[in-house]
Amino acid sequence: WIGILVLYTVRKGQFNCPGGGLLHSYLLGLLILLASIICALSALVYVSMQGTISNPGPRKSLPKILYTRLLLYFPEFIWAVVGAVWVSDNSVQCEKTVINGVIGTVIASWIIIVFTIIGVVIVFDPLGGKKTFYLPEGVSRNLESSQSGQLLYNVKSSATRVWEKRIRLLCCCIVQDDDHRVAFTSIAELFRSYFSDTDLVPSDIAAGLILLHQEQDKMENCPKEPEEVLCHSPSSLVSDDLDVELENAAHYMLFAAAAYGWPYYVYTNPYTALCKLNGDCCRNRPTDSDITGSDRHNFHFGSILKITGLQYRDFIHISFHNKIYEIPFFVALDHKKEAIVVAVRGTLSFEDILTDLSADCEDLTLEEVLENGFVHKGITQAANYIYRKLINDGILNQAFTIAPEYKLVIVGHSLGGGTASILAIMLRNSFPTLRCFAFSPPGGLLSKSLADYTKHFIVSVILGKDLVARLSMPNMEDLKRRIVRIVANCNRPKYQILLRGCWYEVFGGDPDDFPTELDGRNQDALTQPLLAEESLMVHRSPSYNALEEESHLNSPPQYPHLYLPGRIIHIVEECSSRRLCSSDIKYTARWSNETVFSSILISPKMITDHMPDVVLKALNSLSQEHGSCLSC
Repeated sequence: WIGILVLYTVRKGQFNCPGGGLLHSYLLGLLILLASIICALSALVYVSMQGTISNPGPRKSLPKILYTRLLLYFPEFIWAVVGAVWVSDNSVQCEKTVINGVIGTVIASWIIIVFTIIGVVIVFDPLGGKKTFYLPEGVSRNLESSQSGQLLYNVKSSATRVWEKRIRLLCCCIVQDDDHRVAFTSIAELFRSYFSDTDLVPSDIAAGLILLHQEQDKMENCPKEPEEVLCHSPSSLVSDDLDVELENAAHYMLFAAAAYGWPYYVYTNPYTALCKLNGDCCRNRPTDSDITGSDRHNFHFGSILKITGLQYRDFIHISFHNKIYEIPFFVALDHKKEAIVVAVRGTLSFEDILTDLSADCEDLTLEEVLENGFVHKGITQAANYIYRKLINDGILNQAFTIAPEYKLVIVGHSLGGGTASILAIMLRNSFPTLRCFAFSPPGGLLSKSLADYTKHFIVSVILGKDLVARLSMPNMEDLKRRIVRIVANCNRPKYQILLRGCWYEVFGGDPDDFPTELDGRNQDALTQPLLAEESLMVHRSPSYNALEEESHLNSPPQYPHLYLPGRIIHIVEECSSRRLCSSDIKYTARWSNETVFSSILISPKMITDHMPDVVLKALNSLSQEHGSCLSC
């Protein structure tokens, strides 16, 4: 609006040319229209800032203003069309700078309209005010014959279809087959069941995460330090065992990182990687039978060679083939540790994300385990794919024919770590000396019985407050419950929470002490939901209810508690300053257990702590520190 006003004021006397009156009328009309839109938007912003998240009373006039803004879209669109027609009229003979200025305003108008439409499409919820509901457990019901049952079914189906369309739209660039369609439906059902019982918008969730982070930091500053509930490994394992496993982990993390191929190599060497890879792309490579999948210009394999330091002849099999439930991996000879290494790649494509999100549980049958447990469905199918390749295609037989005295080691990071863990369980019968190193594996992976079984041969490495290592459906339900509770009971407007939270995340300082309705309530009262909380929690989903039920006499919930595999090494930063740390960060490592990761921790580093380069840096730091101690 300011730009058009400047153009109109400066060029006011230059519209006396043929067709200039039309342009003059267009600019004048656009100024008035934009002024009206700005007034409507200002009113929207002002009214939106009133009240709190759980107290919408002061915002009751918002729908009227919103509809007023919606009505202004029609003249805005018509005026943009008229402007496009006028500037394209050849009869207009005005000064070129004037015409260019008007063309700029027309283009700007269309850009604003297009982006507004895209924003509405992304944010708009087709379900509107329809909310899924669940009847209490004790109420007998015949949903097939009742009207309420039919309504429940229709709303659930509509919500699932909406989520399925969104997922299809996000994955429009990949070829879709039957496996994809089944995965889309399964993931849509997961999202529907998770989000259907709350009345929160994305900015509410952002405010909740900010409040939870500050509350968590206040608790960590207390004398008790609740995060230090880290237990050591069993008494039979001495501290030297931790040092040995850290040294092994630092070594094998190179293989897990190398499985990502050229994206990881370029990310960690942004200035020199392409030059080095271009120099190697034309060199000899193994025969085509050793490599499956696409590797244009030999970039993937060249990167693996650079990262691991191995030779061409050390690779038994390399697969870059990538589909849903089918992830890349390679098998190589590690002469330094005398091991045959199977390295599985982590998440790097849309197909991998679909594998991650296929979070239903399925049984894993094992004769050695007294109680067969549950496993993550998508990751188990990926492990089955690699298992068939290794055994049925004779890849492991070929490797042990070359190096019969070597031991088998399976490694992976993230999705690769989870897949490596389940693959190790499947191969444990045939290879009793097998070892597995899972770096930052997903938290919702194995049931308790299987997690205990894997402590003999799997080591998981978790850095800091890694989000993925704490991801499971029960943990996500717990996070949702915590967000609803803290958001519903905060007495500050949302914009204040977001602004102060952004300042806190960027510049640090002391956590804000937001007043809440929880202040001054006794402990018994805190166990009861508040009215504000109930208004945001429309109903409780089955997985939400399962969190509070101690007895599982009925059938198990759809998403039971799943845990990290094996023994767990937890690496924590020693740096005292949370944000302005020096580049020389110091780490400490200790044995931990799965209960430490039973809650999602909010932190600016919850994503970066998961990145493979950061994990490798931490392991190398600890390994070098141990080496220097030994030399001393």
